Amino acid sequence: MQLYALCDRDALRTRNITLENFIQKAKEHNAVILQYRNKNDDIALIKNDLITIRQLWDGFLIINDYYELISFCDGVHIGQEDLYAIDNEPIRAIKILKTAIGNDKIIGLSTHNRAEIDIANNLDINYIGLGAYRATSTKSEAKVLGESLDTLASYSKHPVGAIGGVKMADSFQYVTYHVIGSGLL
Repeated sequence: MQLYALCDRDALRTRNITLENFIQKAKEHNAVILQYRNKNDDIALIKNDLITIRQLWDGFLIINDYYELISFCDGVHIGQEDLYAIDNEPIRAIKILKTAIGNDKIIGLSTHNRAEIDIANNLDINYIGLGAYRATSTKSEAKVLGESLDTLASYSKHPVGAIGGVKMADSFQYVTYHVIGSGLL
């Protein structure tokens, strides 16, 4: 199991954790991927955070949603709504996204059920995020999959990151990445 550290800017603020402290913790736990998510600040601050992270982080850096900032990152993670906002046909949406970010960049897609996994299996993406495993404060509206998450993960042809309330001690058979946020690192 590999660690995928989710750096949510709002969660860091709530917990009084600096970017530097979060990155240090991610390194201590041997994270291989760091995803930066910021839903509330302007793009200039997000860009500055990405520059700071890049100076401190040598692993893969993924931006959540803001693919226009891809030049500072190794890839982008998008949700279902973002996918369909690009184009109502998922294969076309990913082709458009790849044209915008370049073929050498990583693309991750959030999934929540078997139907979304089946669609993702036909997409040229690098991994899926699947969840939520448990309820979390940042995704209170998410459907909790609980123990069915691992079974659903077995249907994916892509590597799977278990998302939503995942803890380091959790164990899965078909999950590649534990996606752990700031409160659990």
